[in-house]
Amino acid sequence: MIRVLVVEDQRALADALAIAIAAQPDLDCGAAVGTVDEALREAARRPPSVVLMDIHLPGSKDGIEGTRLLKAAHPSTRVVVLTADATPGQLARAVTAGASAFLAKHSAFGDILTAIRTTADGKLLVEESTLAARLPEQQWERSGLTRREHEVLALLAQGHGLKTIADLLVLSRHTVRGHVKSVLVKLGAHSQLEAVVTATRLGILPRPTT
Repeated sequence: MIRVLVVEDQRALADALAIAIAAQPDLDCGAAVGTVDEALREAARRPPSVVLMDIHLPGSKDGIEGTRLLKAAHPSTRVVVLTADATPGQLARAVTAGASAFLAKHSAFGDILTAIRTTADGKLLVEESTLAARLPEQQWERSGLTRREHEVLALLAQGHGLKTIADLLVLSRHTVRGHVKSVLVKLGAHSQLEAVVTATRLGILPRPTT
């Protein structure tokens, strides 16, 4: 039985997730709480196998800080981060904090169940599993990125769009688009989000602060 802890401050959504999860024959929803502090107390009382963690939570700690604290206290617990507004910076922070999956709140419930079961088995969600086999030990120099490509990548990680990057680097959008495509190829990534996470894991980009 996979024990799940839901951390979501929208009560209606938290209750709906808890009821739907508990209805699964292989899942048990131990509790649904609304803050990181409540989650830490509940996890200490009854360690969960998987935590569904919202990013935007009331109190002084957001879901990414909550992920870091939960993983520090319970290393075997897997965290599935849910967010209504995914950005490259958020994804990089979540992975750095120890999240095993990163889903949009509007994901189909079947996708959430898949994430729970996949991460409980010690596997990464599909989006992240594509990262694990690529460039396992390489750093910036060995990745083949040019200095300009690294600058573009760093700005992508900060959440800037192509137009803003072009303005900041005094380049055309066409040139920036070409650099982005080159970065994706060299990092073996299929999207800008994946490129940011890959680069963070490899030490090409600094790990985000919480």
